[in-house]
Amino acid sequence: MSLRPDDIREHAGIYLRGLAMGACDIIPGVSGGTIALITGIYERLVGAIGSVDPASVKHLVRGDFGSLRADIEKIDLPFIVVLLAGIGTAFLLMSGVILTLLTDHTVATYSFFLGLIIASAVAIFFEIRSPNAATVAYLVVGAGAGYLLGGLGSFDAGHSLPVLFLTGMVALCAMILPGISGAYMTLVLNQYEFMLAALRAFLLPEILAYIAGGVAGLLLFTKALKYLLATYHAAMLALLTGLMLGSARMLWDTGAAAGDMVGGGWVFFLAGLAVVGAFEYVKRRYQVGTA
Repeated sequence: MSLRPDDIREHAGIYLRGLAMGACDIIPGVSGGTIALITGIYERLVGAIGSVDPASVKHLVRGDFGSLRADIEKIDLPFIVVLLAGIGTAFLLMSGVILTLLTDHTVATYSFFLGLIIASAVAIFFEIRSPNAATVAYLVVGAGAGYLLGGLGSFDAGHSLPVLFLTGMVALCAMILPGISGAYMTLVLNQYEFMLAALRAFLLPEILAYIAGGVAGLLLFTKALKYLLATYHAAMLALLTGLMLGSARMLWDTGAAAGDMVGGGWVFFLAGLAVVGAFEYVKRRYQVGTA
């Protein structure tokens, strides 16, 4: 079946959005979910993920191809495939660049990432419309947990396939939430540089373990995450803000081990703040324009 010009234009637009999402998803502090929201495909993305039925695996194992076909027809499959192609392309193109920056310009890169994280955390907290004492308490608890989690930078859990699978579960769930960075969660779990190297070297078992964990996480936890954010919106945002602020300790410690984060990194820190500020400005303009 041949594609119509309108279909080609639509798929090209989706692919470009995937490129933008992938480029942001690989940078700690900037969320691909935010790009999906700004470019107008967020609801379609969440709907497509939500329409995936885990029971399809049973149909496949049992050879019930009629039911499997019916399940696939419910999914916005062309959209998912084209979007993932764009995201994957950006991952492959950007991984080498980020890895080089982390190796050759450690202080500048981690200072930039620190600016991204601080600004992202503040932006998330501002989404809370009526903060109160309970909200502040969740913020403090999150910050304490994040600080302890950030201290795990010296803890080596290794890079086995099960560890990468679990990392993918956490990171890809975070990726679809506007404001929450999947790359940052990978960084907190001490797998960021390893996964960049795996992408650059195209280490297929490691990449597939990470992706498989992400798929499992999306299928298992997306509905739960959506429920928590919808039902306990302020508490969840405060907790996430605290986690991001507290675990930023790891960025500081890693950068400081390589050089002077204050004297050598303040310009890049400000640049990180400015990037998130620009994203938030565009996002709010988009929300106002579509209200």
